[in-house]
Amino acid sequence: MNNIGLKSKLIIFYTTLKEVFLSSLPLAAIIIIVCGFIAPLDNMSDYVKLIVGYVSVVLGQTLFLDGLNISILPIGKLIGGSLIKLKKAIFIIFFGFVFGLLATVAEPALTVLAKQTNMIMPIINTTVFIWILAIGIGIMVGFSLFRILKDLNIKVVFALLYILTFLVIIFVPDQFIALAFDGSGATTGDISVPFILALGMGVSVTMSKHKSNDDTFGIIGLASVGPILALAIYGLVLNGQYNGVLPAEQIYAPGAAANVGEIIIGNLSGVALGLLPVIVVFLPFQFFLIKQPKKEFIEILLGTIVVFIGLLIFLSGIDYGFAFAGKYIGEVFLDTSRPEWFKWLLLIIGFILGAAITLSEPAVTVLGEQLEELTNGHIKKMTIRMTLAIGIGFASLLSMVKILTEIHILWFLIPLYAISLILMIFTPKLFVGLAFDSGGVSGGALTSAFLTPLTLGVAQAVAATSKSGGQSILVNGFGIIAFISVAPLIAVQFLGIVYDIELRKTQRLLEDAEIEDLEELALLADHLGKVSNHQDEENPVENIDDKQIEANVDT
Repeated sequence: MNNIGLKSKLIIFYTTLKEVFLSSLPLAAIIIIVCGFIAPLDNMSDYVKLIVGYVSVVLGQTLFLDGLNISILPIGKLIGGSLIKLKKAIFIIFFGFVFGLLATVAEPALTVLAKQTNMIMPIINTTVFIWILAIGIGIMVGFSLFRILKDLNIKVVFALLYILTFLVIIFVPDQFIALAFDGSGATTGDISVPFILALGMGVSVTMSKHKSNDDTFGIIGLASVGPILALAIYGLVLNGQYNGVLPAEQIYAPGAAANVGEIIIGNLSGVALGLLPVIVVFLPFQFFLIKQPKKEFIEILLGTIVVFIGLLIFLSGIDYGFAFAGKYIGEVFLDTSRPEWFKWLLLIIGFILGAAITLSEPAVTVLGEQLEELTNGHIKKMTIRMTLAIGIGFASLLSMVKILTEIHILWFLIPLYAISLILMIFTPKLFVGLAFDSGGVSGGALTSAFLTPLTLGVAQAVAATSKSGGQSILVNGFGIIAFISVAPLIAVQFLGIVYDIELRKTQRLLEDAEIEDLEELALLADHLGKVSNHQDEENPVENIDDKQIEANVDT
């Protein structure tokens, strides 16, 4: 039995490794083309750094995802289901806040973003950055559960929240605007999403007025607003502390000094502090409410060790070589020795990477399956995956345009979010929730690991080659996760509108067919009536006899 269990686990590990490797191939191809042929590296040690970084990211993500499936995901589902036993709404909302917060602290993409930000501006403490964004998620998860319980219209809630968000953003220092939207995309990933969805599903099925899963969709989208507002407020506070003049930024140079051992030791405490709160909160639920069998409980705890090891390897690989590769590629295309048009090739690279990462993103596959099931096969999962891939590909392209032209990010985000909010008027309620949820989960760990270093490298090179000194890296370098997060809002709602139109056409055809059938039945009945009358006229005696018989029977 143990051998069978070990064999099945090895098969699962191999399958996950294959998926992660295939999803990383577009990145590997671009790294090889640029670093091997277009602009070869000077030192052999840099190639070693790239190889070690790439292998660590693939292996670490594989271990992390495998451990996630046997530990963190079951914990999220078990806690989400057990919350219903508390019955009182105030307890459910409170624990929604707590679990939303703690699950977000462990997000790998958020940790990557925090370290990148700290490297550029040391006054932004990595731990403080993570917890501020996590508090934003926690508050909005609690509010999302409150919305479900009170049956508030999700379209109105989204509209009011984003209007409030953009009103607040007007007063935020430029250095924190793109970063706030990026932070929002990085907070909802492989750990927080299962927790939040489990909470939403448990509450919507048992305690909402509709008693359905419809209210579950949208909870991730609502939660994603929290980090934007939280980091905006943090930016205002820091700006006030320094009397409106923030300290000078540092050079972004990932993997420049430390060796592998130093990087791993440096990541140990951060990974431990990220996972420990989830386990600590799970234990009392296990002993008092969940009461899992001993064998399954131990398996969950062992799974968290796998998550810890995988996350440690993943983050260390990014620090050592992967982020270095992204930054290097970003700077290559702005080398002054190359022709002016060469930098515009970054638009093609941005589109390819955005589309390729989306197609391989597990969350996008899950979303496609949900849509296919909800629409009874009218929208195929490949349709949603291709729609999102094209949309996010163009979003990545727009991000490159923003950096190369140094146009402020709000000139892009305000129109895109305005389109998203206007589309809500015409989109079925279910698709509105799905659209904003898909926006929350589209920026995965690979985006933070490679695309953000790429854009930071491009922004740094743009500033270096600009005659006026260019924009700061914080202002111009961040924002790609923001673009990637807003694209699905438009793409999924567009599909929802198309689906609604097709559904109405189908209903009209069915109604027309029913009317035609009724008309045919009426004609047939009329014809049979005429035939019957004709027969009665031809056989009056038989008709009389029948009437007499009926009269006798009645008597």
